[in-house]
Order: sequence, then structure tokens, then C-alpha cells
Amino acid sequence: MPYQHQLRVRYGECDQQGVVYFANYMIYIDEATEIWVRSVSPKGDYRELGWEWMIVRSAVEWKRSARDADILKVDTAIVRYGTTSFDFGFIGKVDDRTIFKARLVCVSVKPITLEKMTTPDEVKAMLGGTADWDVPL
Repeated sequence: MPYQHQLRVRYGECDQQGVVYFANYMIYIDEATEIWVRSVSPKGDYRELGWEWMIVRSAVEWKRSARDADILKVDTAIVRYGTTSFDFGFIGKVDDRTIFKARLVCVSVKPITLEKMTTPDEVKAMLGGTADWDVPL
């Protein structure tokens, strides 16, 4: 069940060469993830399910630059489920040009205590099946 998040690159997110500063790609994927998960969650709050996630690893593979005022489309999907962990995959594009690919390895945790837990079946159903994307690990 891939989700597409769109954003306009702002001038302040770019470096002196006029391209997106690399660290901002992590902000973009964080925003895409949160908006997607909230959009499919009951009442717009995934914590209603007694579940949260924590990122334990991230990888971003840069392909080419996004620039000020570009419309960046960030495709987001689950690319792997484990018992307590799962991976979000991302493909960022401007028009038909791939800008970056990324992966977040996450672990399911209980709200407040942040104790690791099995990813609930309800969460897996909410996020859908896995996409067969070639994203970095």
C-alpha cells in the first residue's frame, strides 16, 4: 500500500550550490512516514493502537540533486516485516528523475515505556503488504 508524499523544496533547505542539503532528505522521509501512518491510523493517532516505532538504522542513497522550488515526490512503503521490526522504504523523485532512495529499519515499541514488542497484526493490516523495492540497507 505505497503512499506518496509531495513537498516543495524551500530555499532555506538548500546549500550554497542551490541543491538540497543532504541531511534534509532524512527530514523529508520522516515527514512522509508520519503523515502516512497518521493518515491510515484510527482517529489519526497510531498510539490508539498501543504501538509506536523507533528508528534503529537509516540509509540514504543519493542519486542526484533536488533544487529550490522543485516538487519532490516521496514514495513510501513497507519493504520488510520481521517479528518486532519492519522497514520503511522510500524513493524520492522530481518529475521522472530519481533523486534518492532510502530505508529506515524500525522496531515496534510500547508507548511511554518504549519496550520492544511484536508488531501488531492490526498495524500490519493498516500499513499493508510489502513493496518489492530496491532500496539501500
